[in-house]
Amino acid sequence: MNPNLELQLKTLPSEPGVYRYYDKNDQLLYVGKAKHLKKRVLSYFNKNQNGYRTRIMVSKIHRLETTVVNSEYDALLLENNLIKAHQPFYNVMLKDDKSYPWICIKNEDFPRIFLTRTKIKDGSEYYGPYAKVRPARILLDTIKSLYKIRTCNLNLAPEKIAEGKYRVCLEYHIKNCNGPCEALESKEDYDEKVEAIRGIIKGDFRFAKKYLEERMYRFASNLEFEKAQMLKQNIESLDDYQAKHTVVNPSIDDVDVFGMTSDETAAYVNYFKIRNGSIVQSFTTEIKKVLEETDEDILEEALVEIRQKFDSTSKEILVPFHLGIEIPNVKLIVPKVGDKKRIVELSEKNAKEYRLEKLKQVQIVDPERHTNRIMSEMQRILRMPVEPRHIEGFDNSNIQGTNPVSACVVFKDGKPSKADYRIFHPRTVEGPNDFATMEEVIYRRYRRLIDEGEPLPQLILIDGGKGQLSSAVKSLKLLGLYGKITIIGIAKRLEEIYFPEDSIPLYIDKKAETLKILQRVRDEAHRFGVKHHRTRRKNSTIKSELEEIPGVGGKTIELLLSKLKSVKRVKEADIVTLEEILGKAKAKIVWEFFNASENS
Repeated sequence: MNPNLELQLKTLPSEPGVYRYYDKNDQLLYVGKAKHLKKRVLSYFNKNQNGYRTRIMVSKIHRLETTVVNSEYDALLLENNLIKAHQPFYNVMLKDDKSYPWICIKNEDFPRIFLTRTKIKDGSEYYGPYAKVRPARILLDTIKSLYKIRTCNLNLAPEKIAEGKYRVCLEYHIKNCNGPCEALESKEDYDEKVEAIRGIIKGDFRFAKKYLEERMYRFASNLEFEKAQMLKQNIESLDDYQAKHTVVNPSIDDVDVFGMTSDETAAYVNYFKIRNGSIVQSFTTEIKKVLEETDEDILEEALVEIRQKFDSTSKEILVPFHLGIEIPNVKLIVPKVGDKKRIVELSEKNAKEYRLEKLKQVQIVDPERHTNRIMSEMQRILRMPVEPRHIEGFDNSNIQGTNPVSACVVFKDGKPSKADYRIFHPRTVEGPNDFATMEEVIYRRYRRLIDEGEPLPQLILIDGGKGQLSSAVKSLKLLGLYGKITIIGIAKRLEEIYFPEDSIPLYIDKKAETLKILQRVRDEAHRFGVKHHRTRRKNSTIKSELEEIPGVGGKTIELLLSKLKSVKRVKEADIVTLEEILGKAKAKIVWEFFNASENS
């Protein structure tokens, strides 16, 4: 550590603020926020608390800068702005260069309402952005079906209309516009419609329904029943739209909701904007992990960034777990029960579905990255020192101790390597003894790999519980491999994972890819073992009948079966056929054995 940096660390302030790390070339490495600058910065230089990637970054730090602010939330805002401005290498960022659509209410006389991907600072109102264009189009189509809004780009200033400069177009004749260009609709009536539309876009349908109902009753009282019926249908359409988009109690109003899930390499954050019980906006994003960021760290960053993106001023935010920040005049709530809890769970479900979708895409376009992620996940869940690139699974197959076989299957990078499969026939074990069989087979397998200089697996999977696992461990200890190779057992009943010298099993999430791979290794070992056990039992049954023939040995039996394929065909063969296979002397013995009773 250079002397200047060491001196800086000794004189750090204790207030909330932002810190910045620079390398020897004065390149910005990282921007961070802290409630207590001194404690947070010093924690990076404690080797026992940092992961590998953090240690790499710390080794590059040449100097640091700090900025003191009034609160932790101010620090979070400043950190967010600095990250966006400078894009440091070691910071997580919501990198999203997409141009999302907005619904624009144009700042003009008789405002147009349309979709746009460009915001212009001309006083117009912009609602969004919408993560997907389809929901925005559906909303806009619903609005146009309820209200007649002009689509032309004419300058409808009062003096222009008064001069009679314009004539109504086709939109008027097909009843999509009321003709404000010829003063056929007053500005007051038009603005009243725009106010109702503004409420619909915000998720508040009350003003729109009141406006439509008042006009419907007015038409009905004037005996204009066709117009009244049309407005009634519009109200029903509005109710239908609202029903389809309501997911919680309508009393939940002006609330932001965040849900997230994460794995070793990335976090996935979902955002809902709720207005009057309706989701008026939904957005999900992937955030790559750079250092050992916690879920709390990432959600705090994402919360500020996403609220800025969507211009949210909600005073209540629902989150799945407690965060360490306080936002002025905003309540952060972790709901425990009820509708608010359910909407957070829905947000988390969206984040999980988005993650699965991304992983499937990666599996197709970048299978190597997909494999690397799974291997990293398995290493973490199984507490292994290295990734399990080479896995070997074992299973015993026998019926009451007869014709026992033990199967060894090999998986490389999570996929079967069938050329490396092996079958073992126990040599020292008599009768049905799974424990002793497992002990013998494990010893023979790895004694041979050591003697032949072949690579050893990083993970051994034993099909069975603590008993079979303990037997396998005995052999690894004899070979000096215990502690050098991770070995686990998997029990079928609850799919629990057993570790040596640990009586408490590990239960892995049933949907986790780690468990799926372990199950596949176990099932493949079982399939391979059963297949060879059945073949051996069948061959044993066939040979036993032929072995009863006096003067016929194993080689003669194998020759007969290789040519005639079954005992039945041997029995039915005539003397000439048998002589062609075995010669006259042996053929006579076999033929007479099966035909003696018929000739007597």
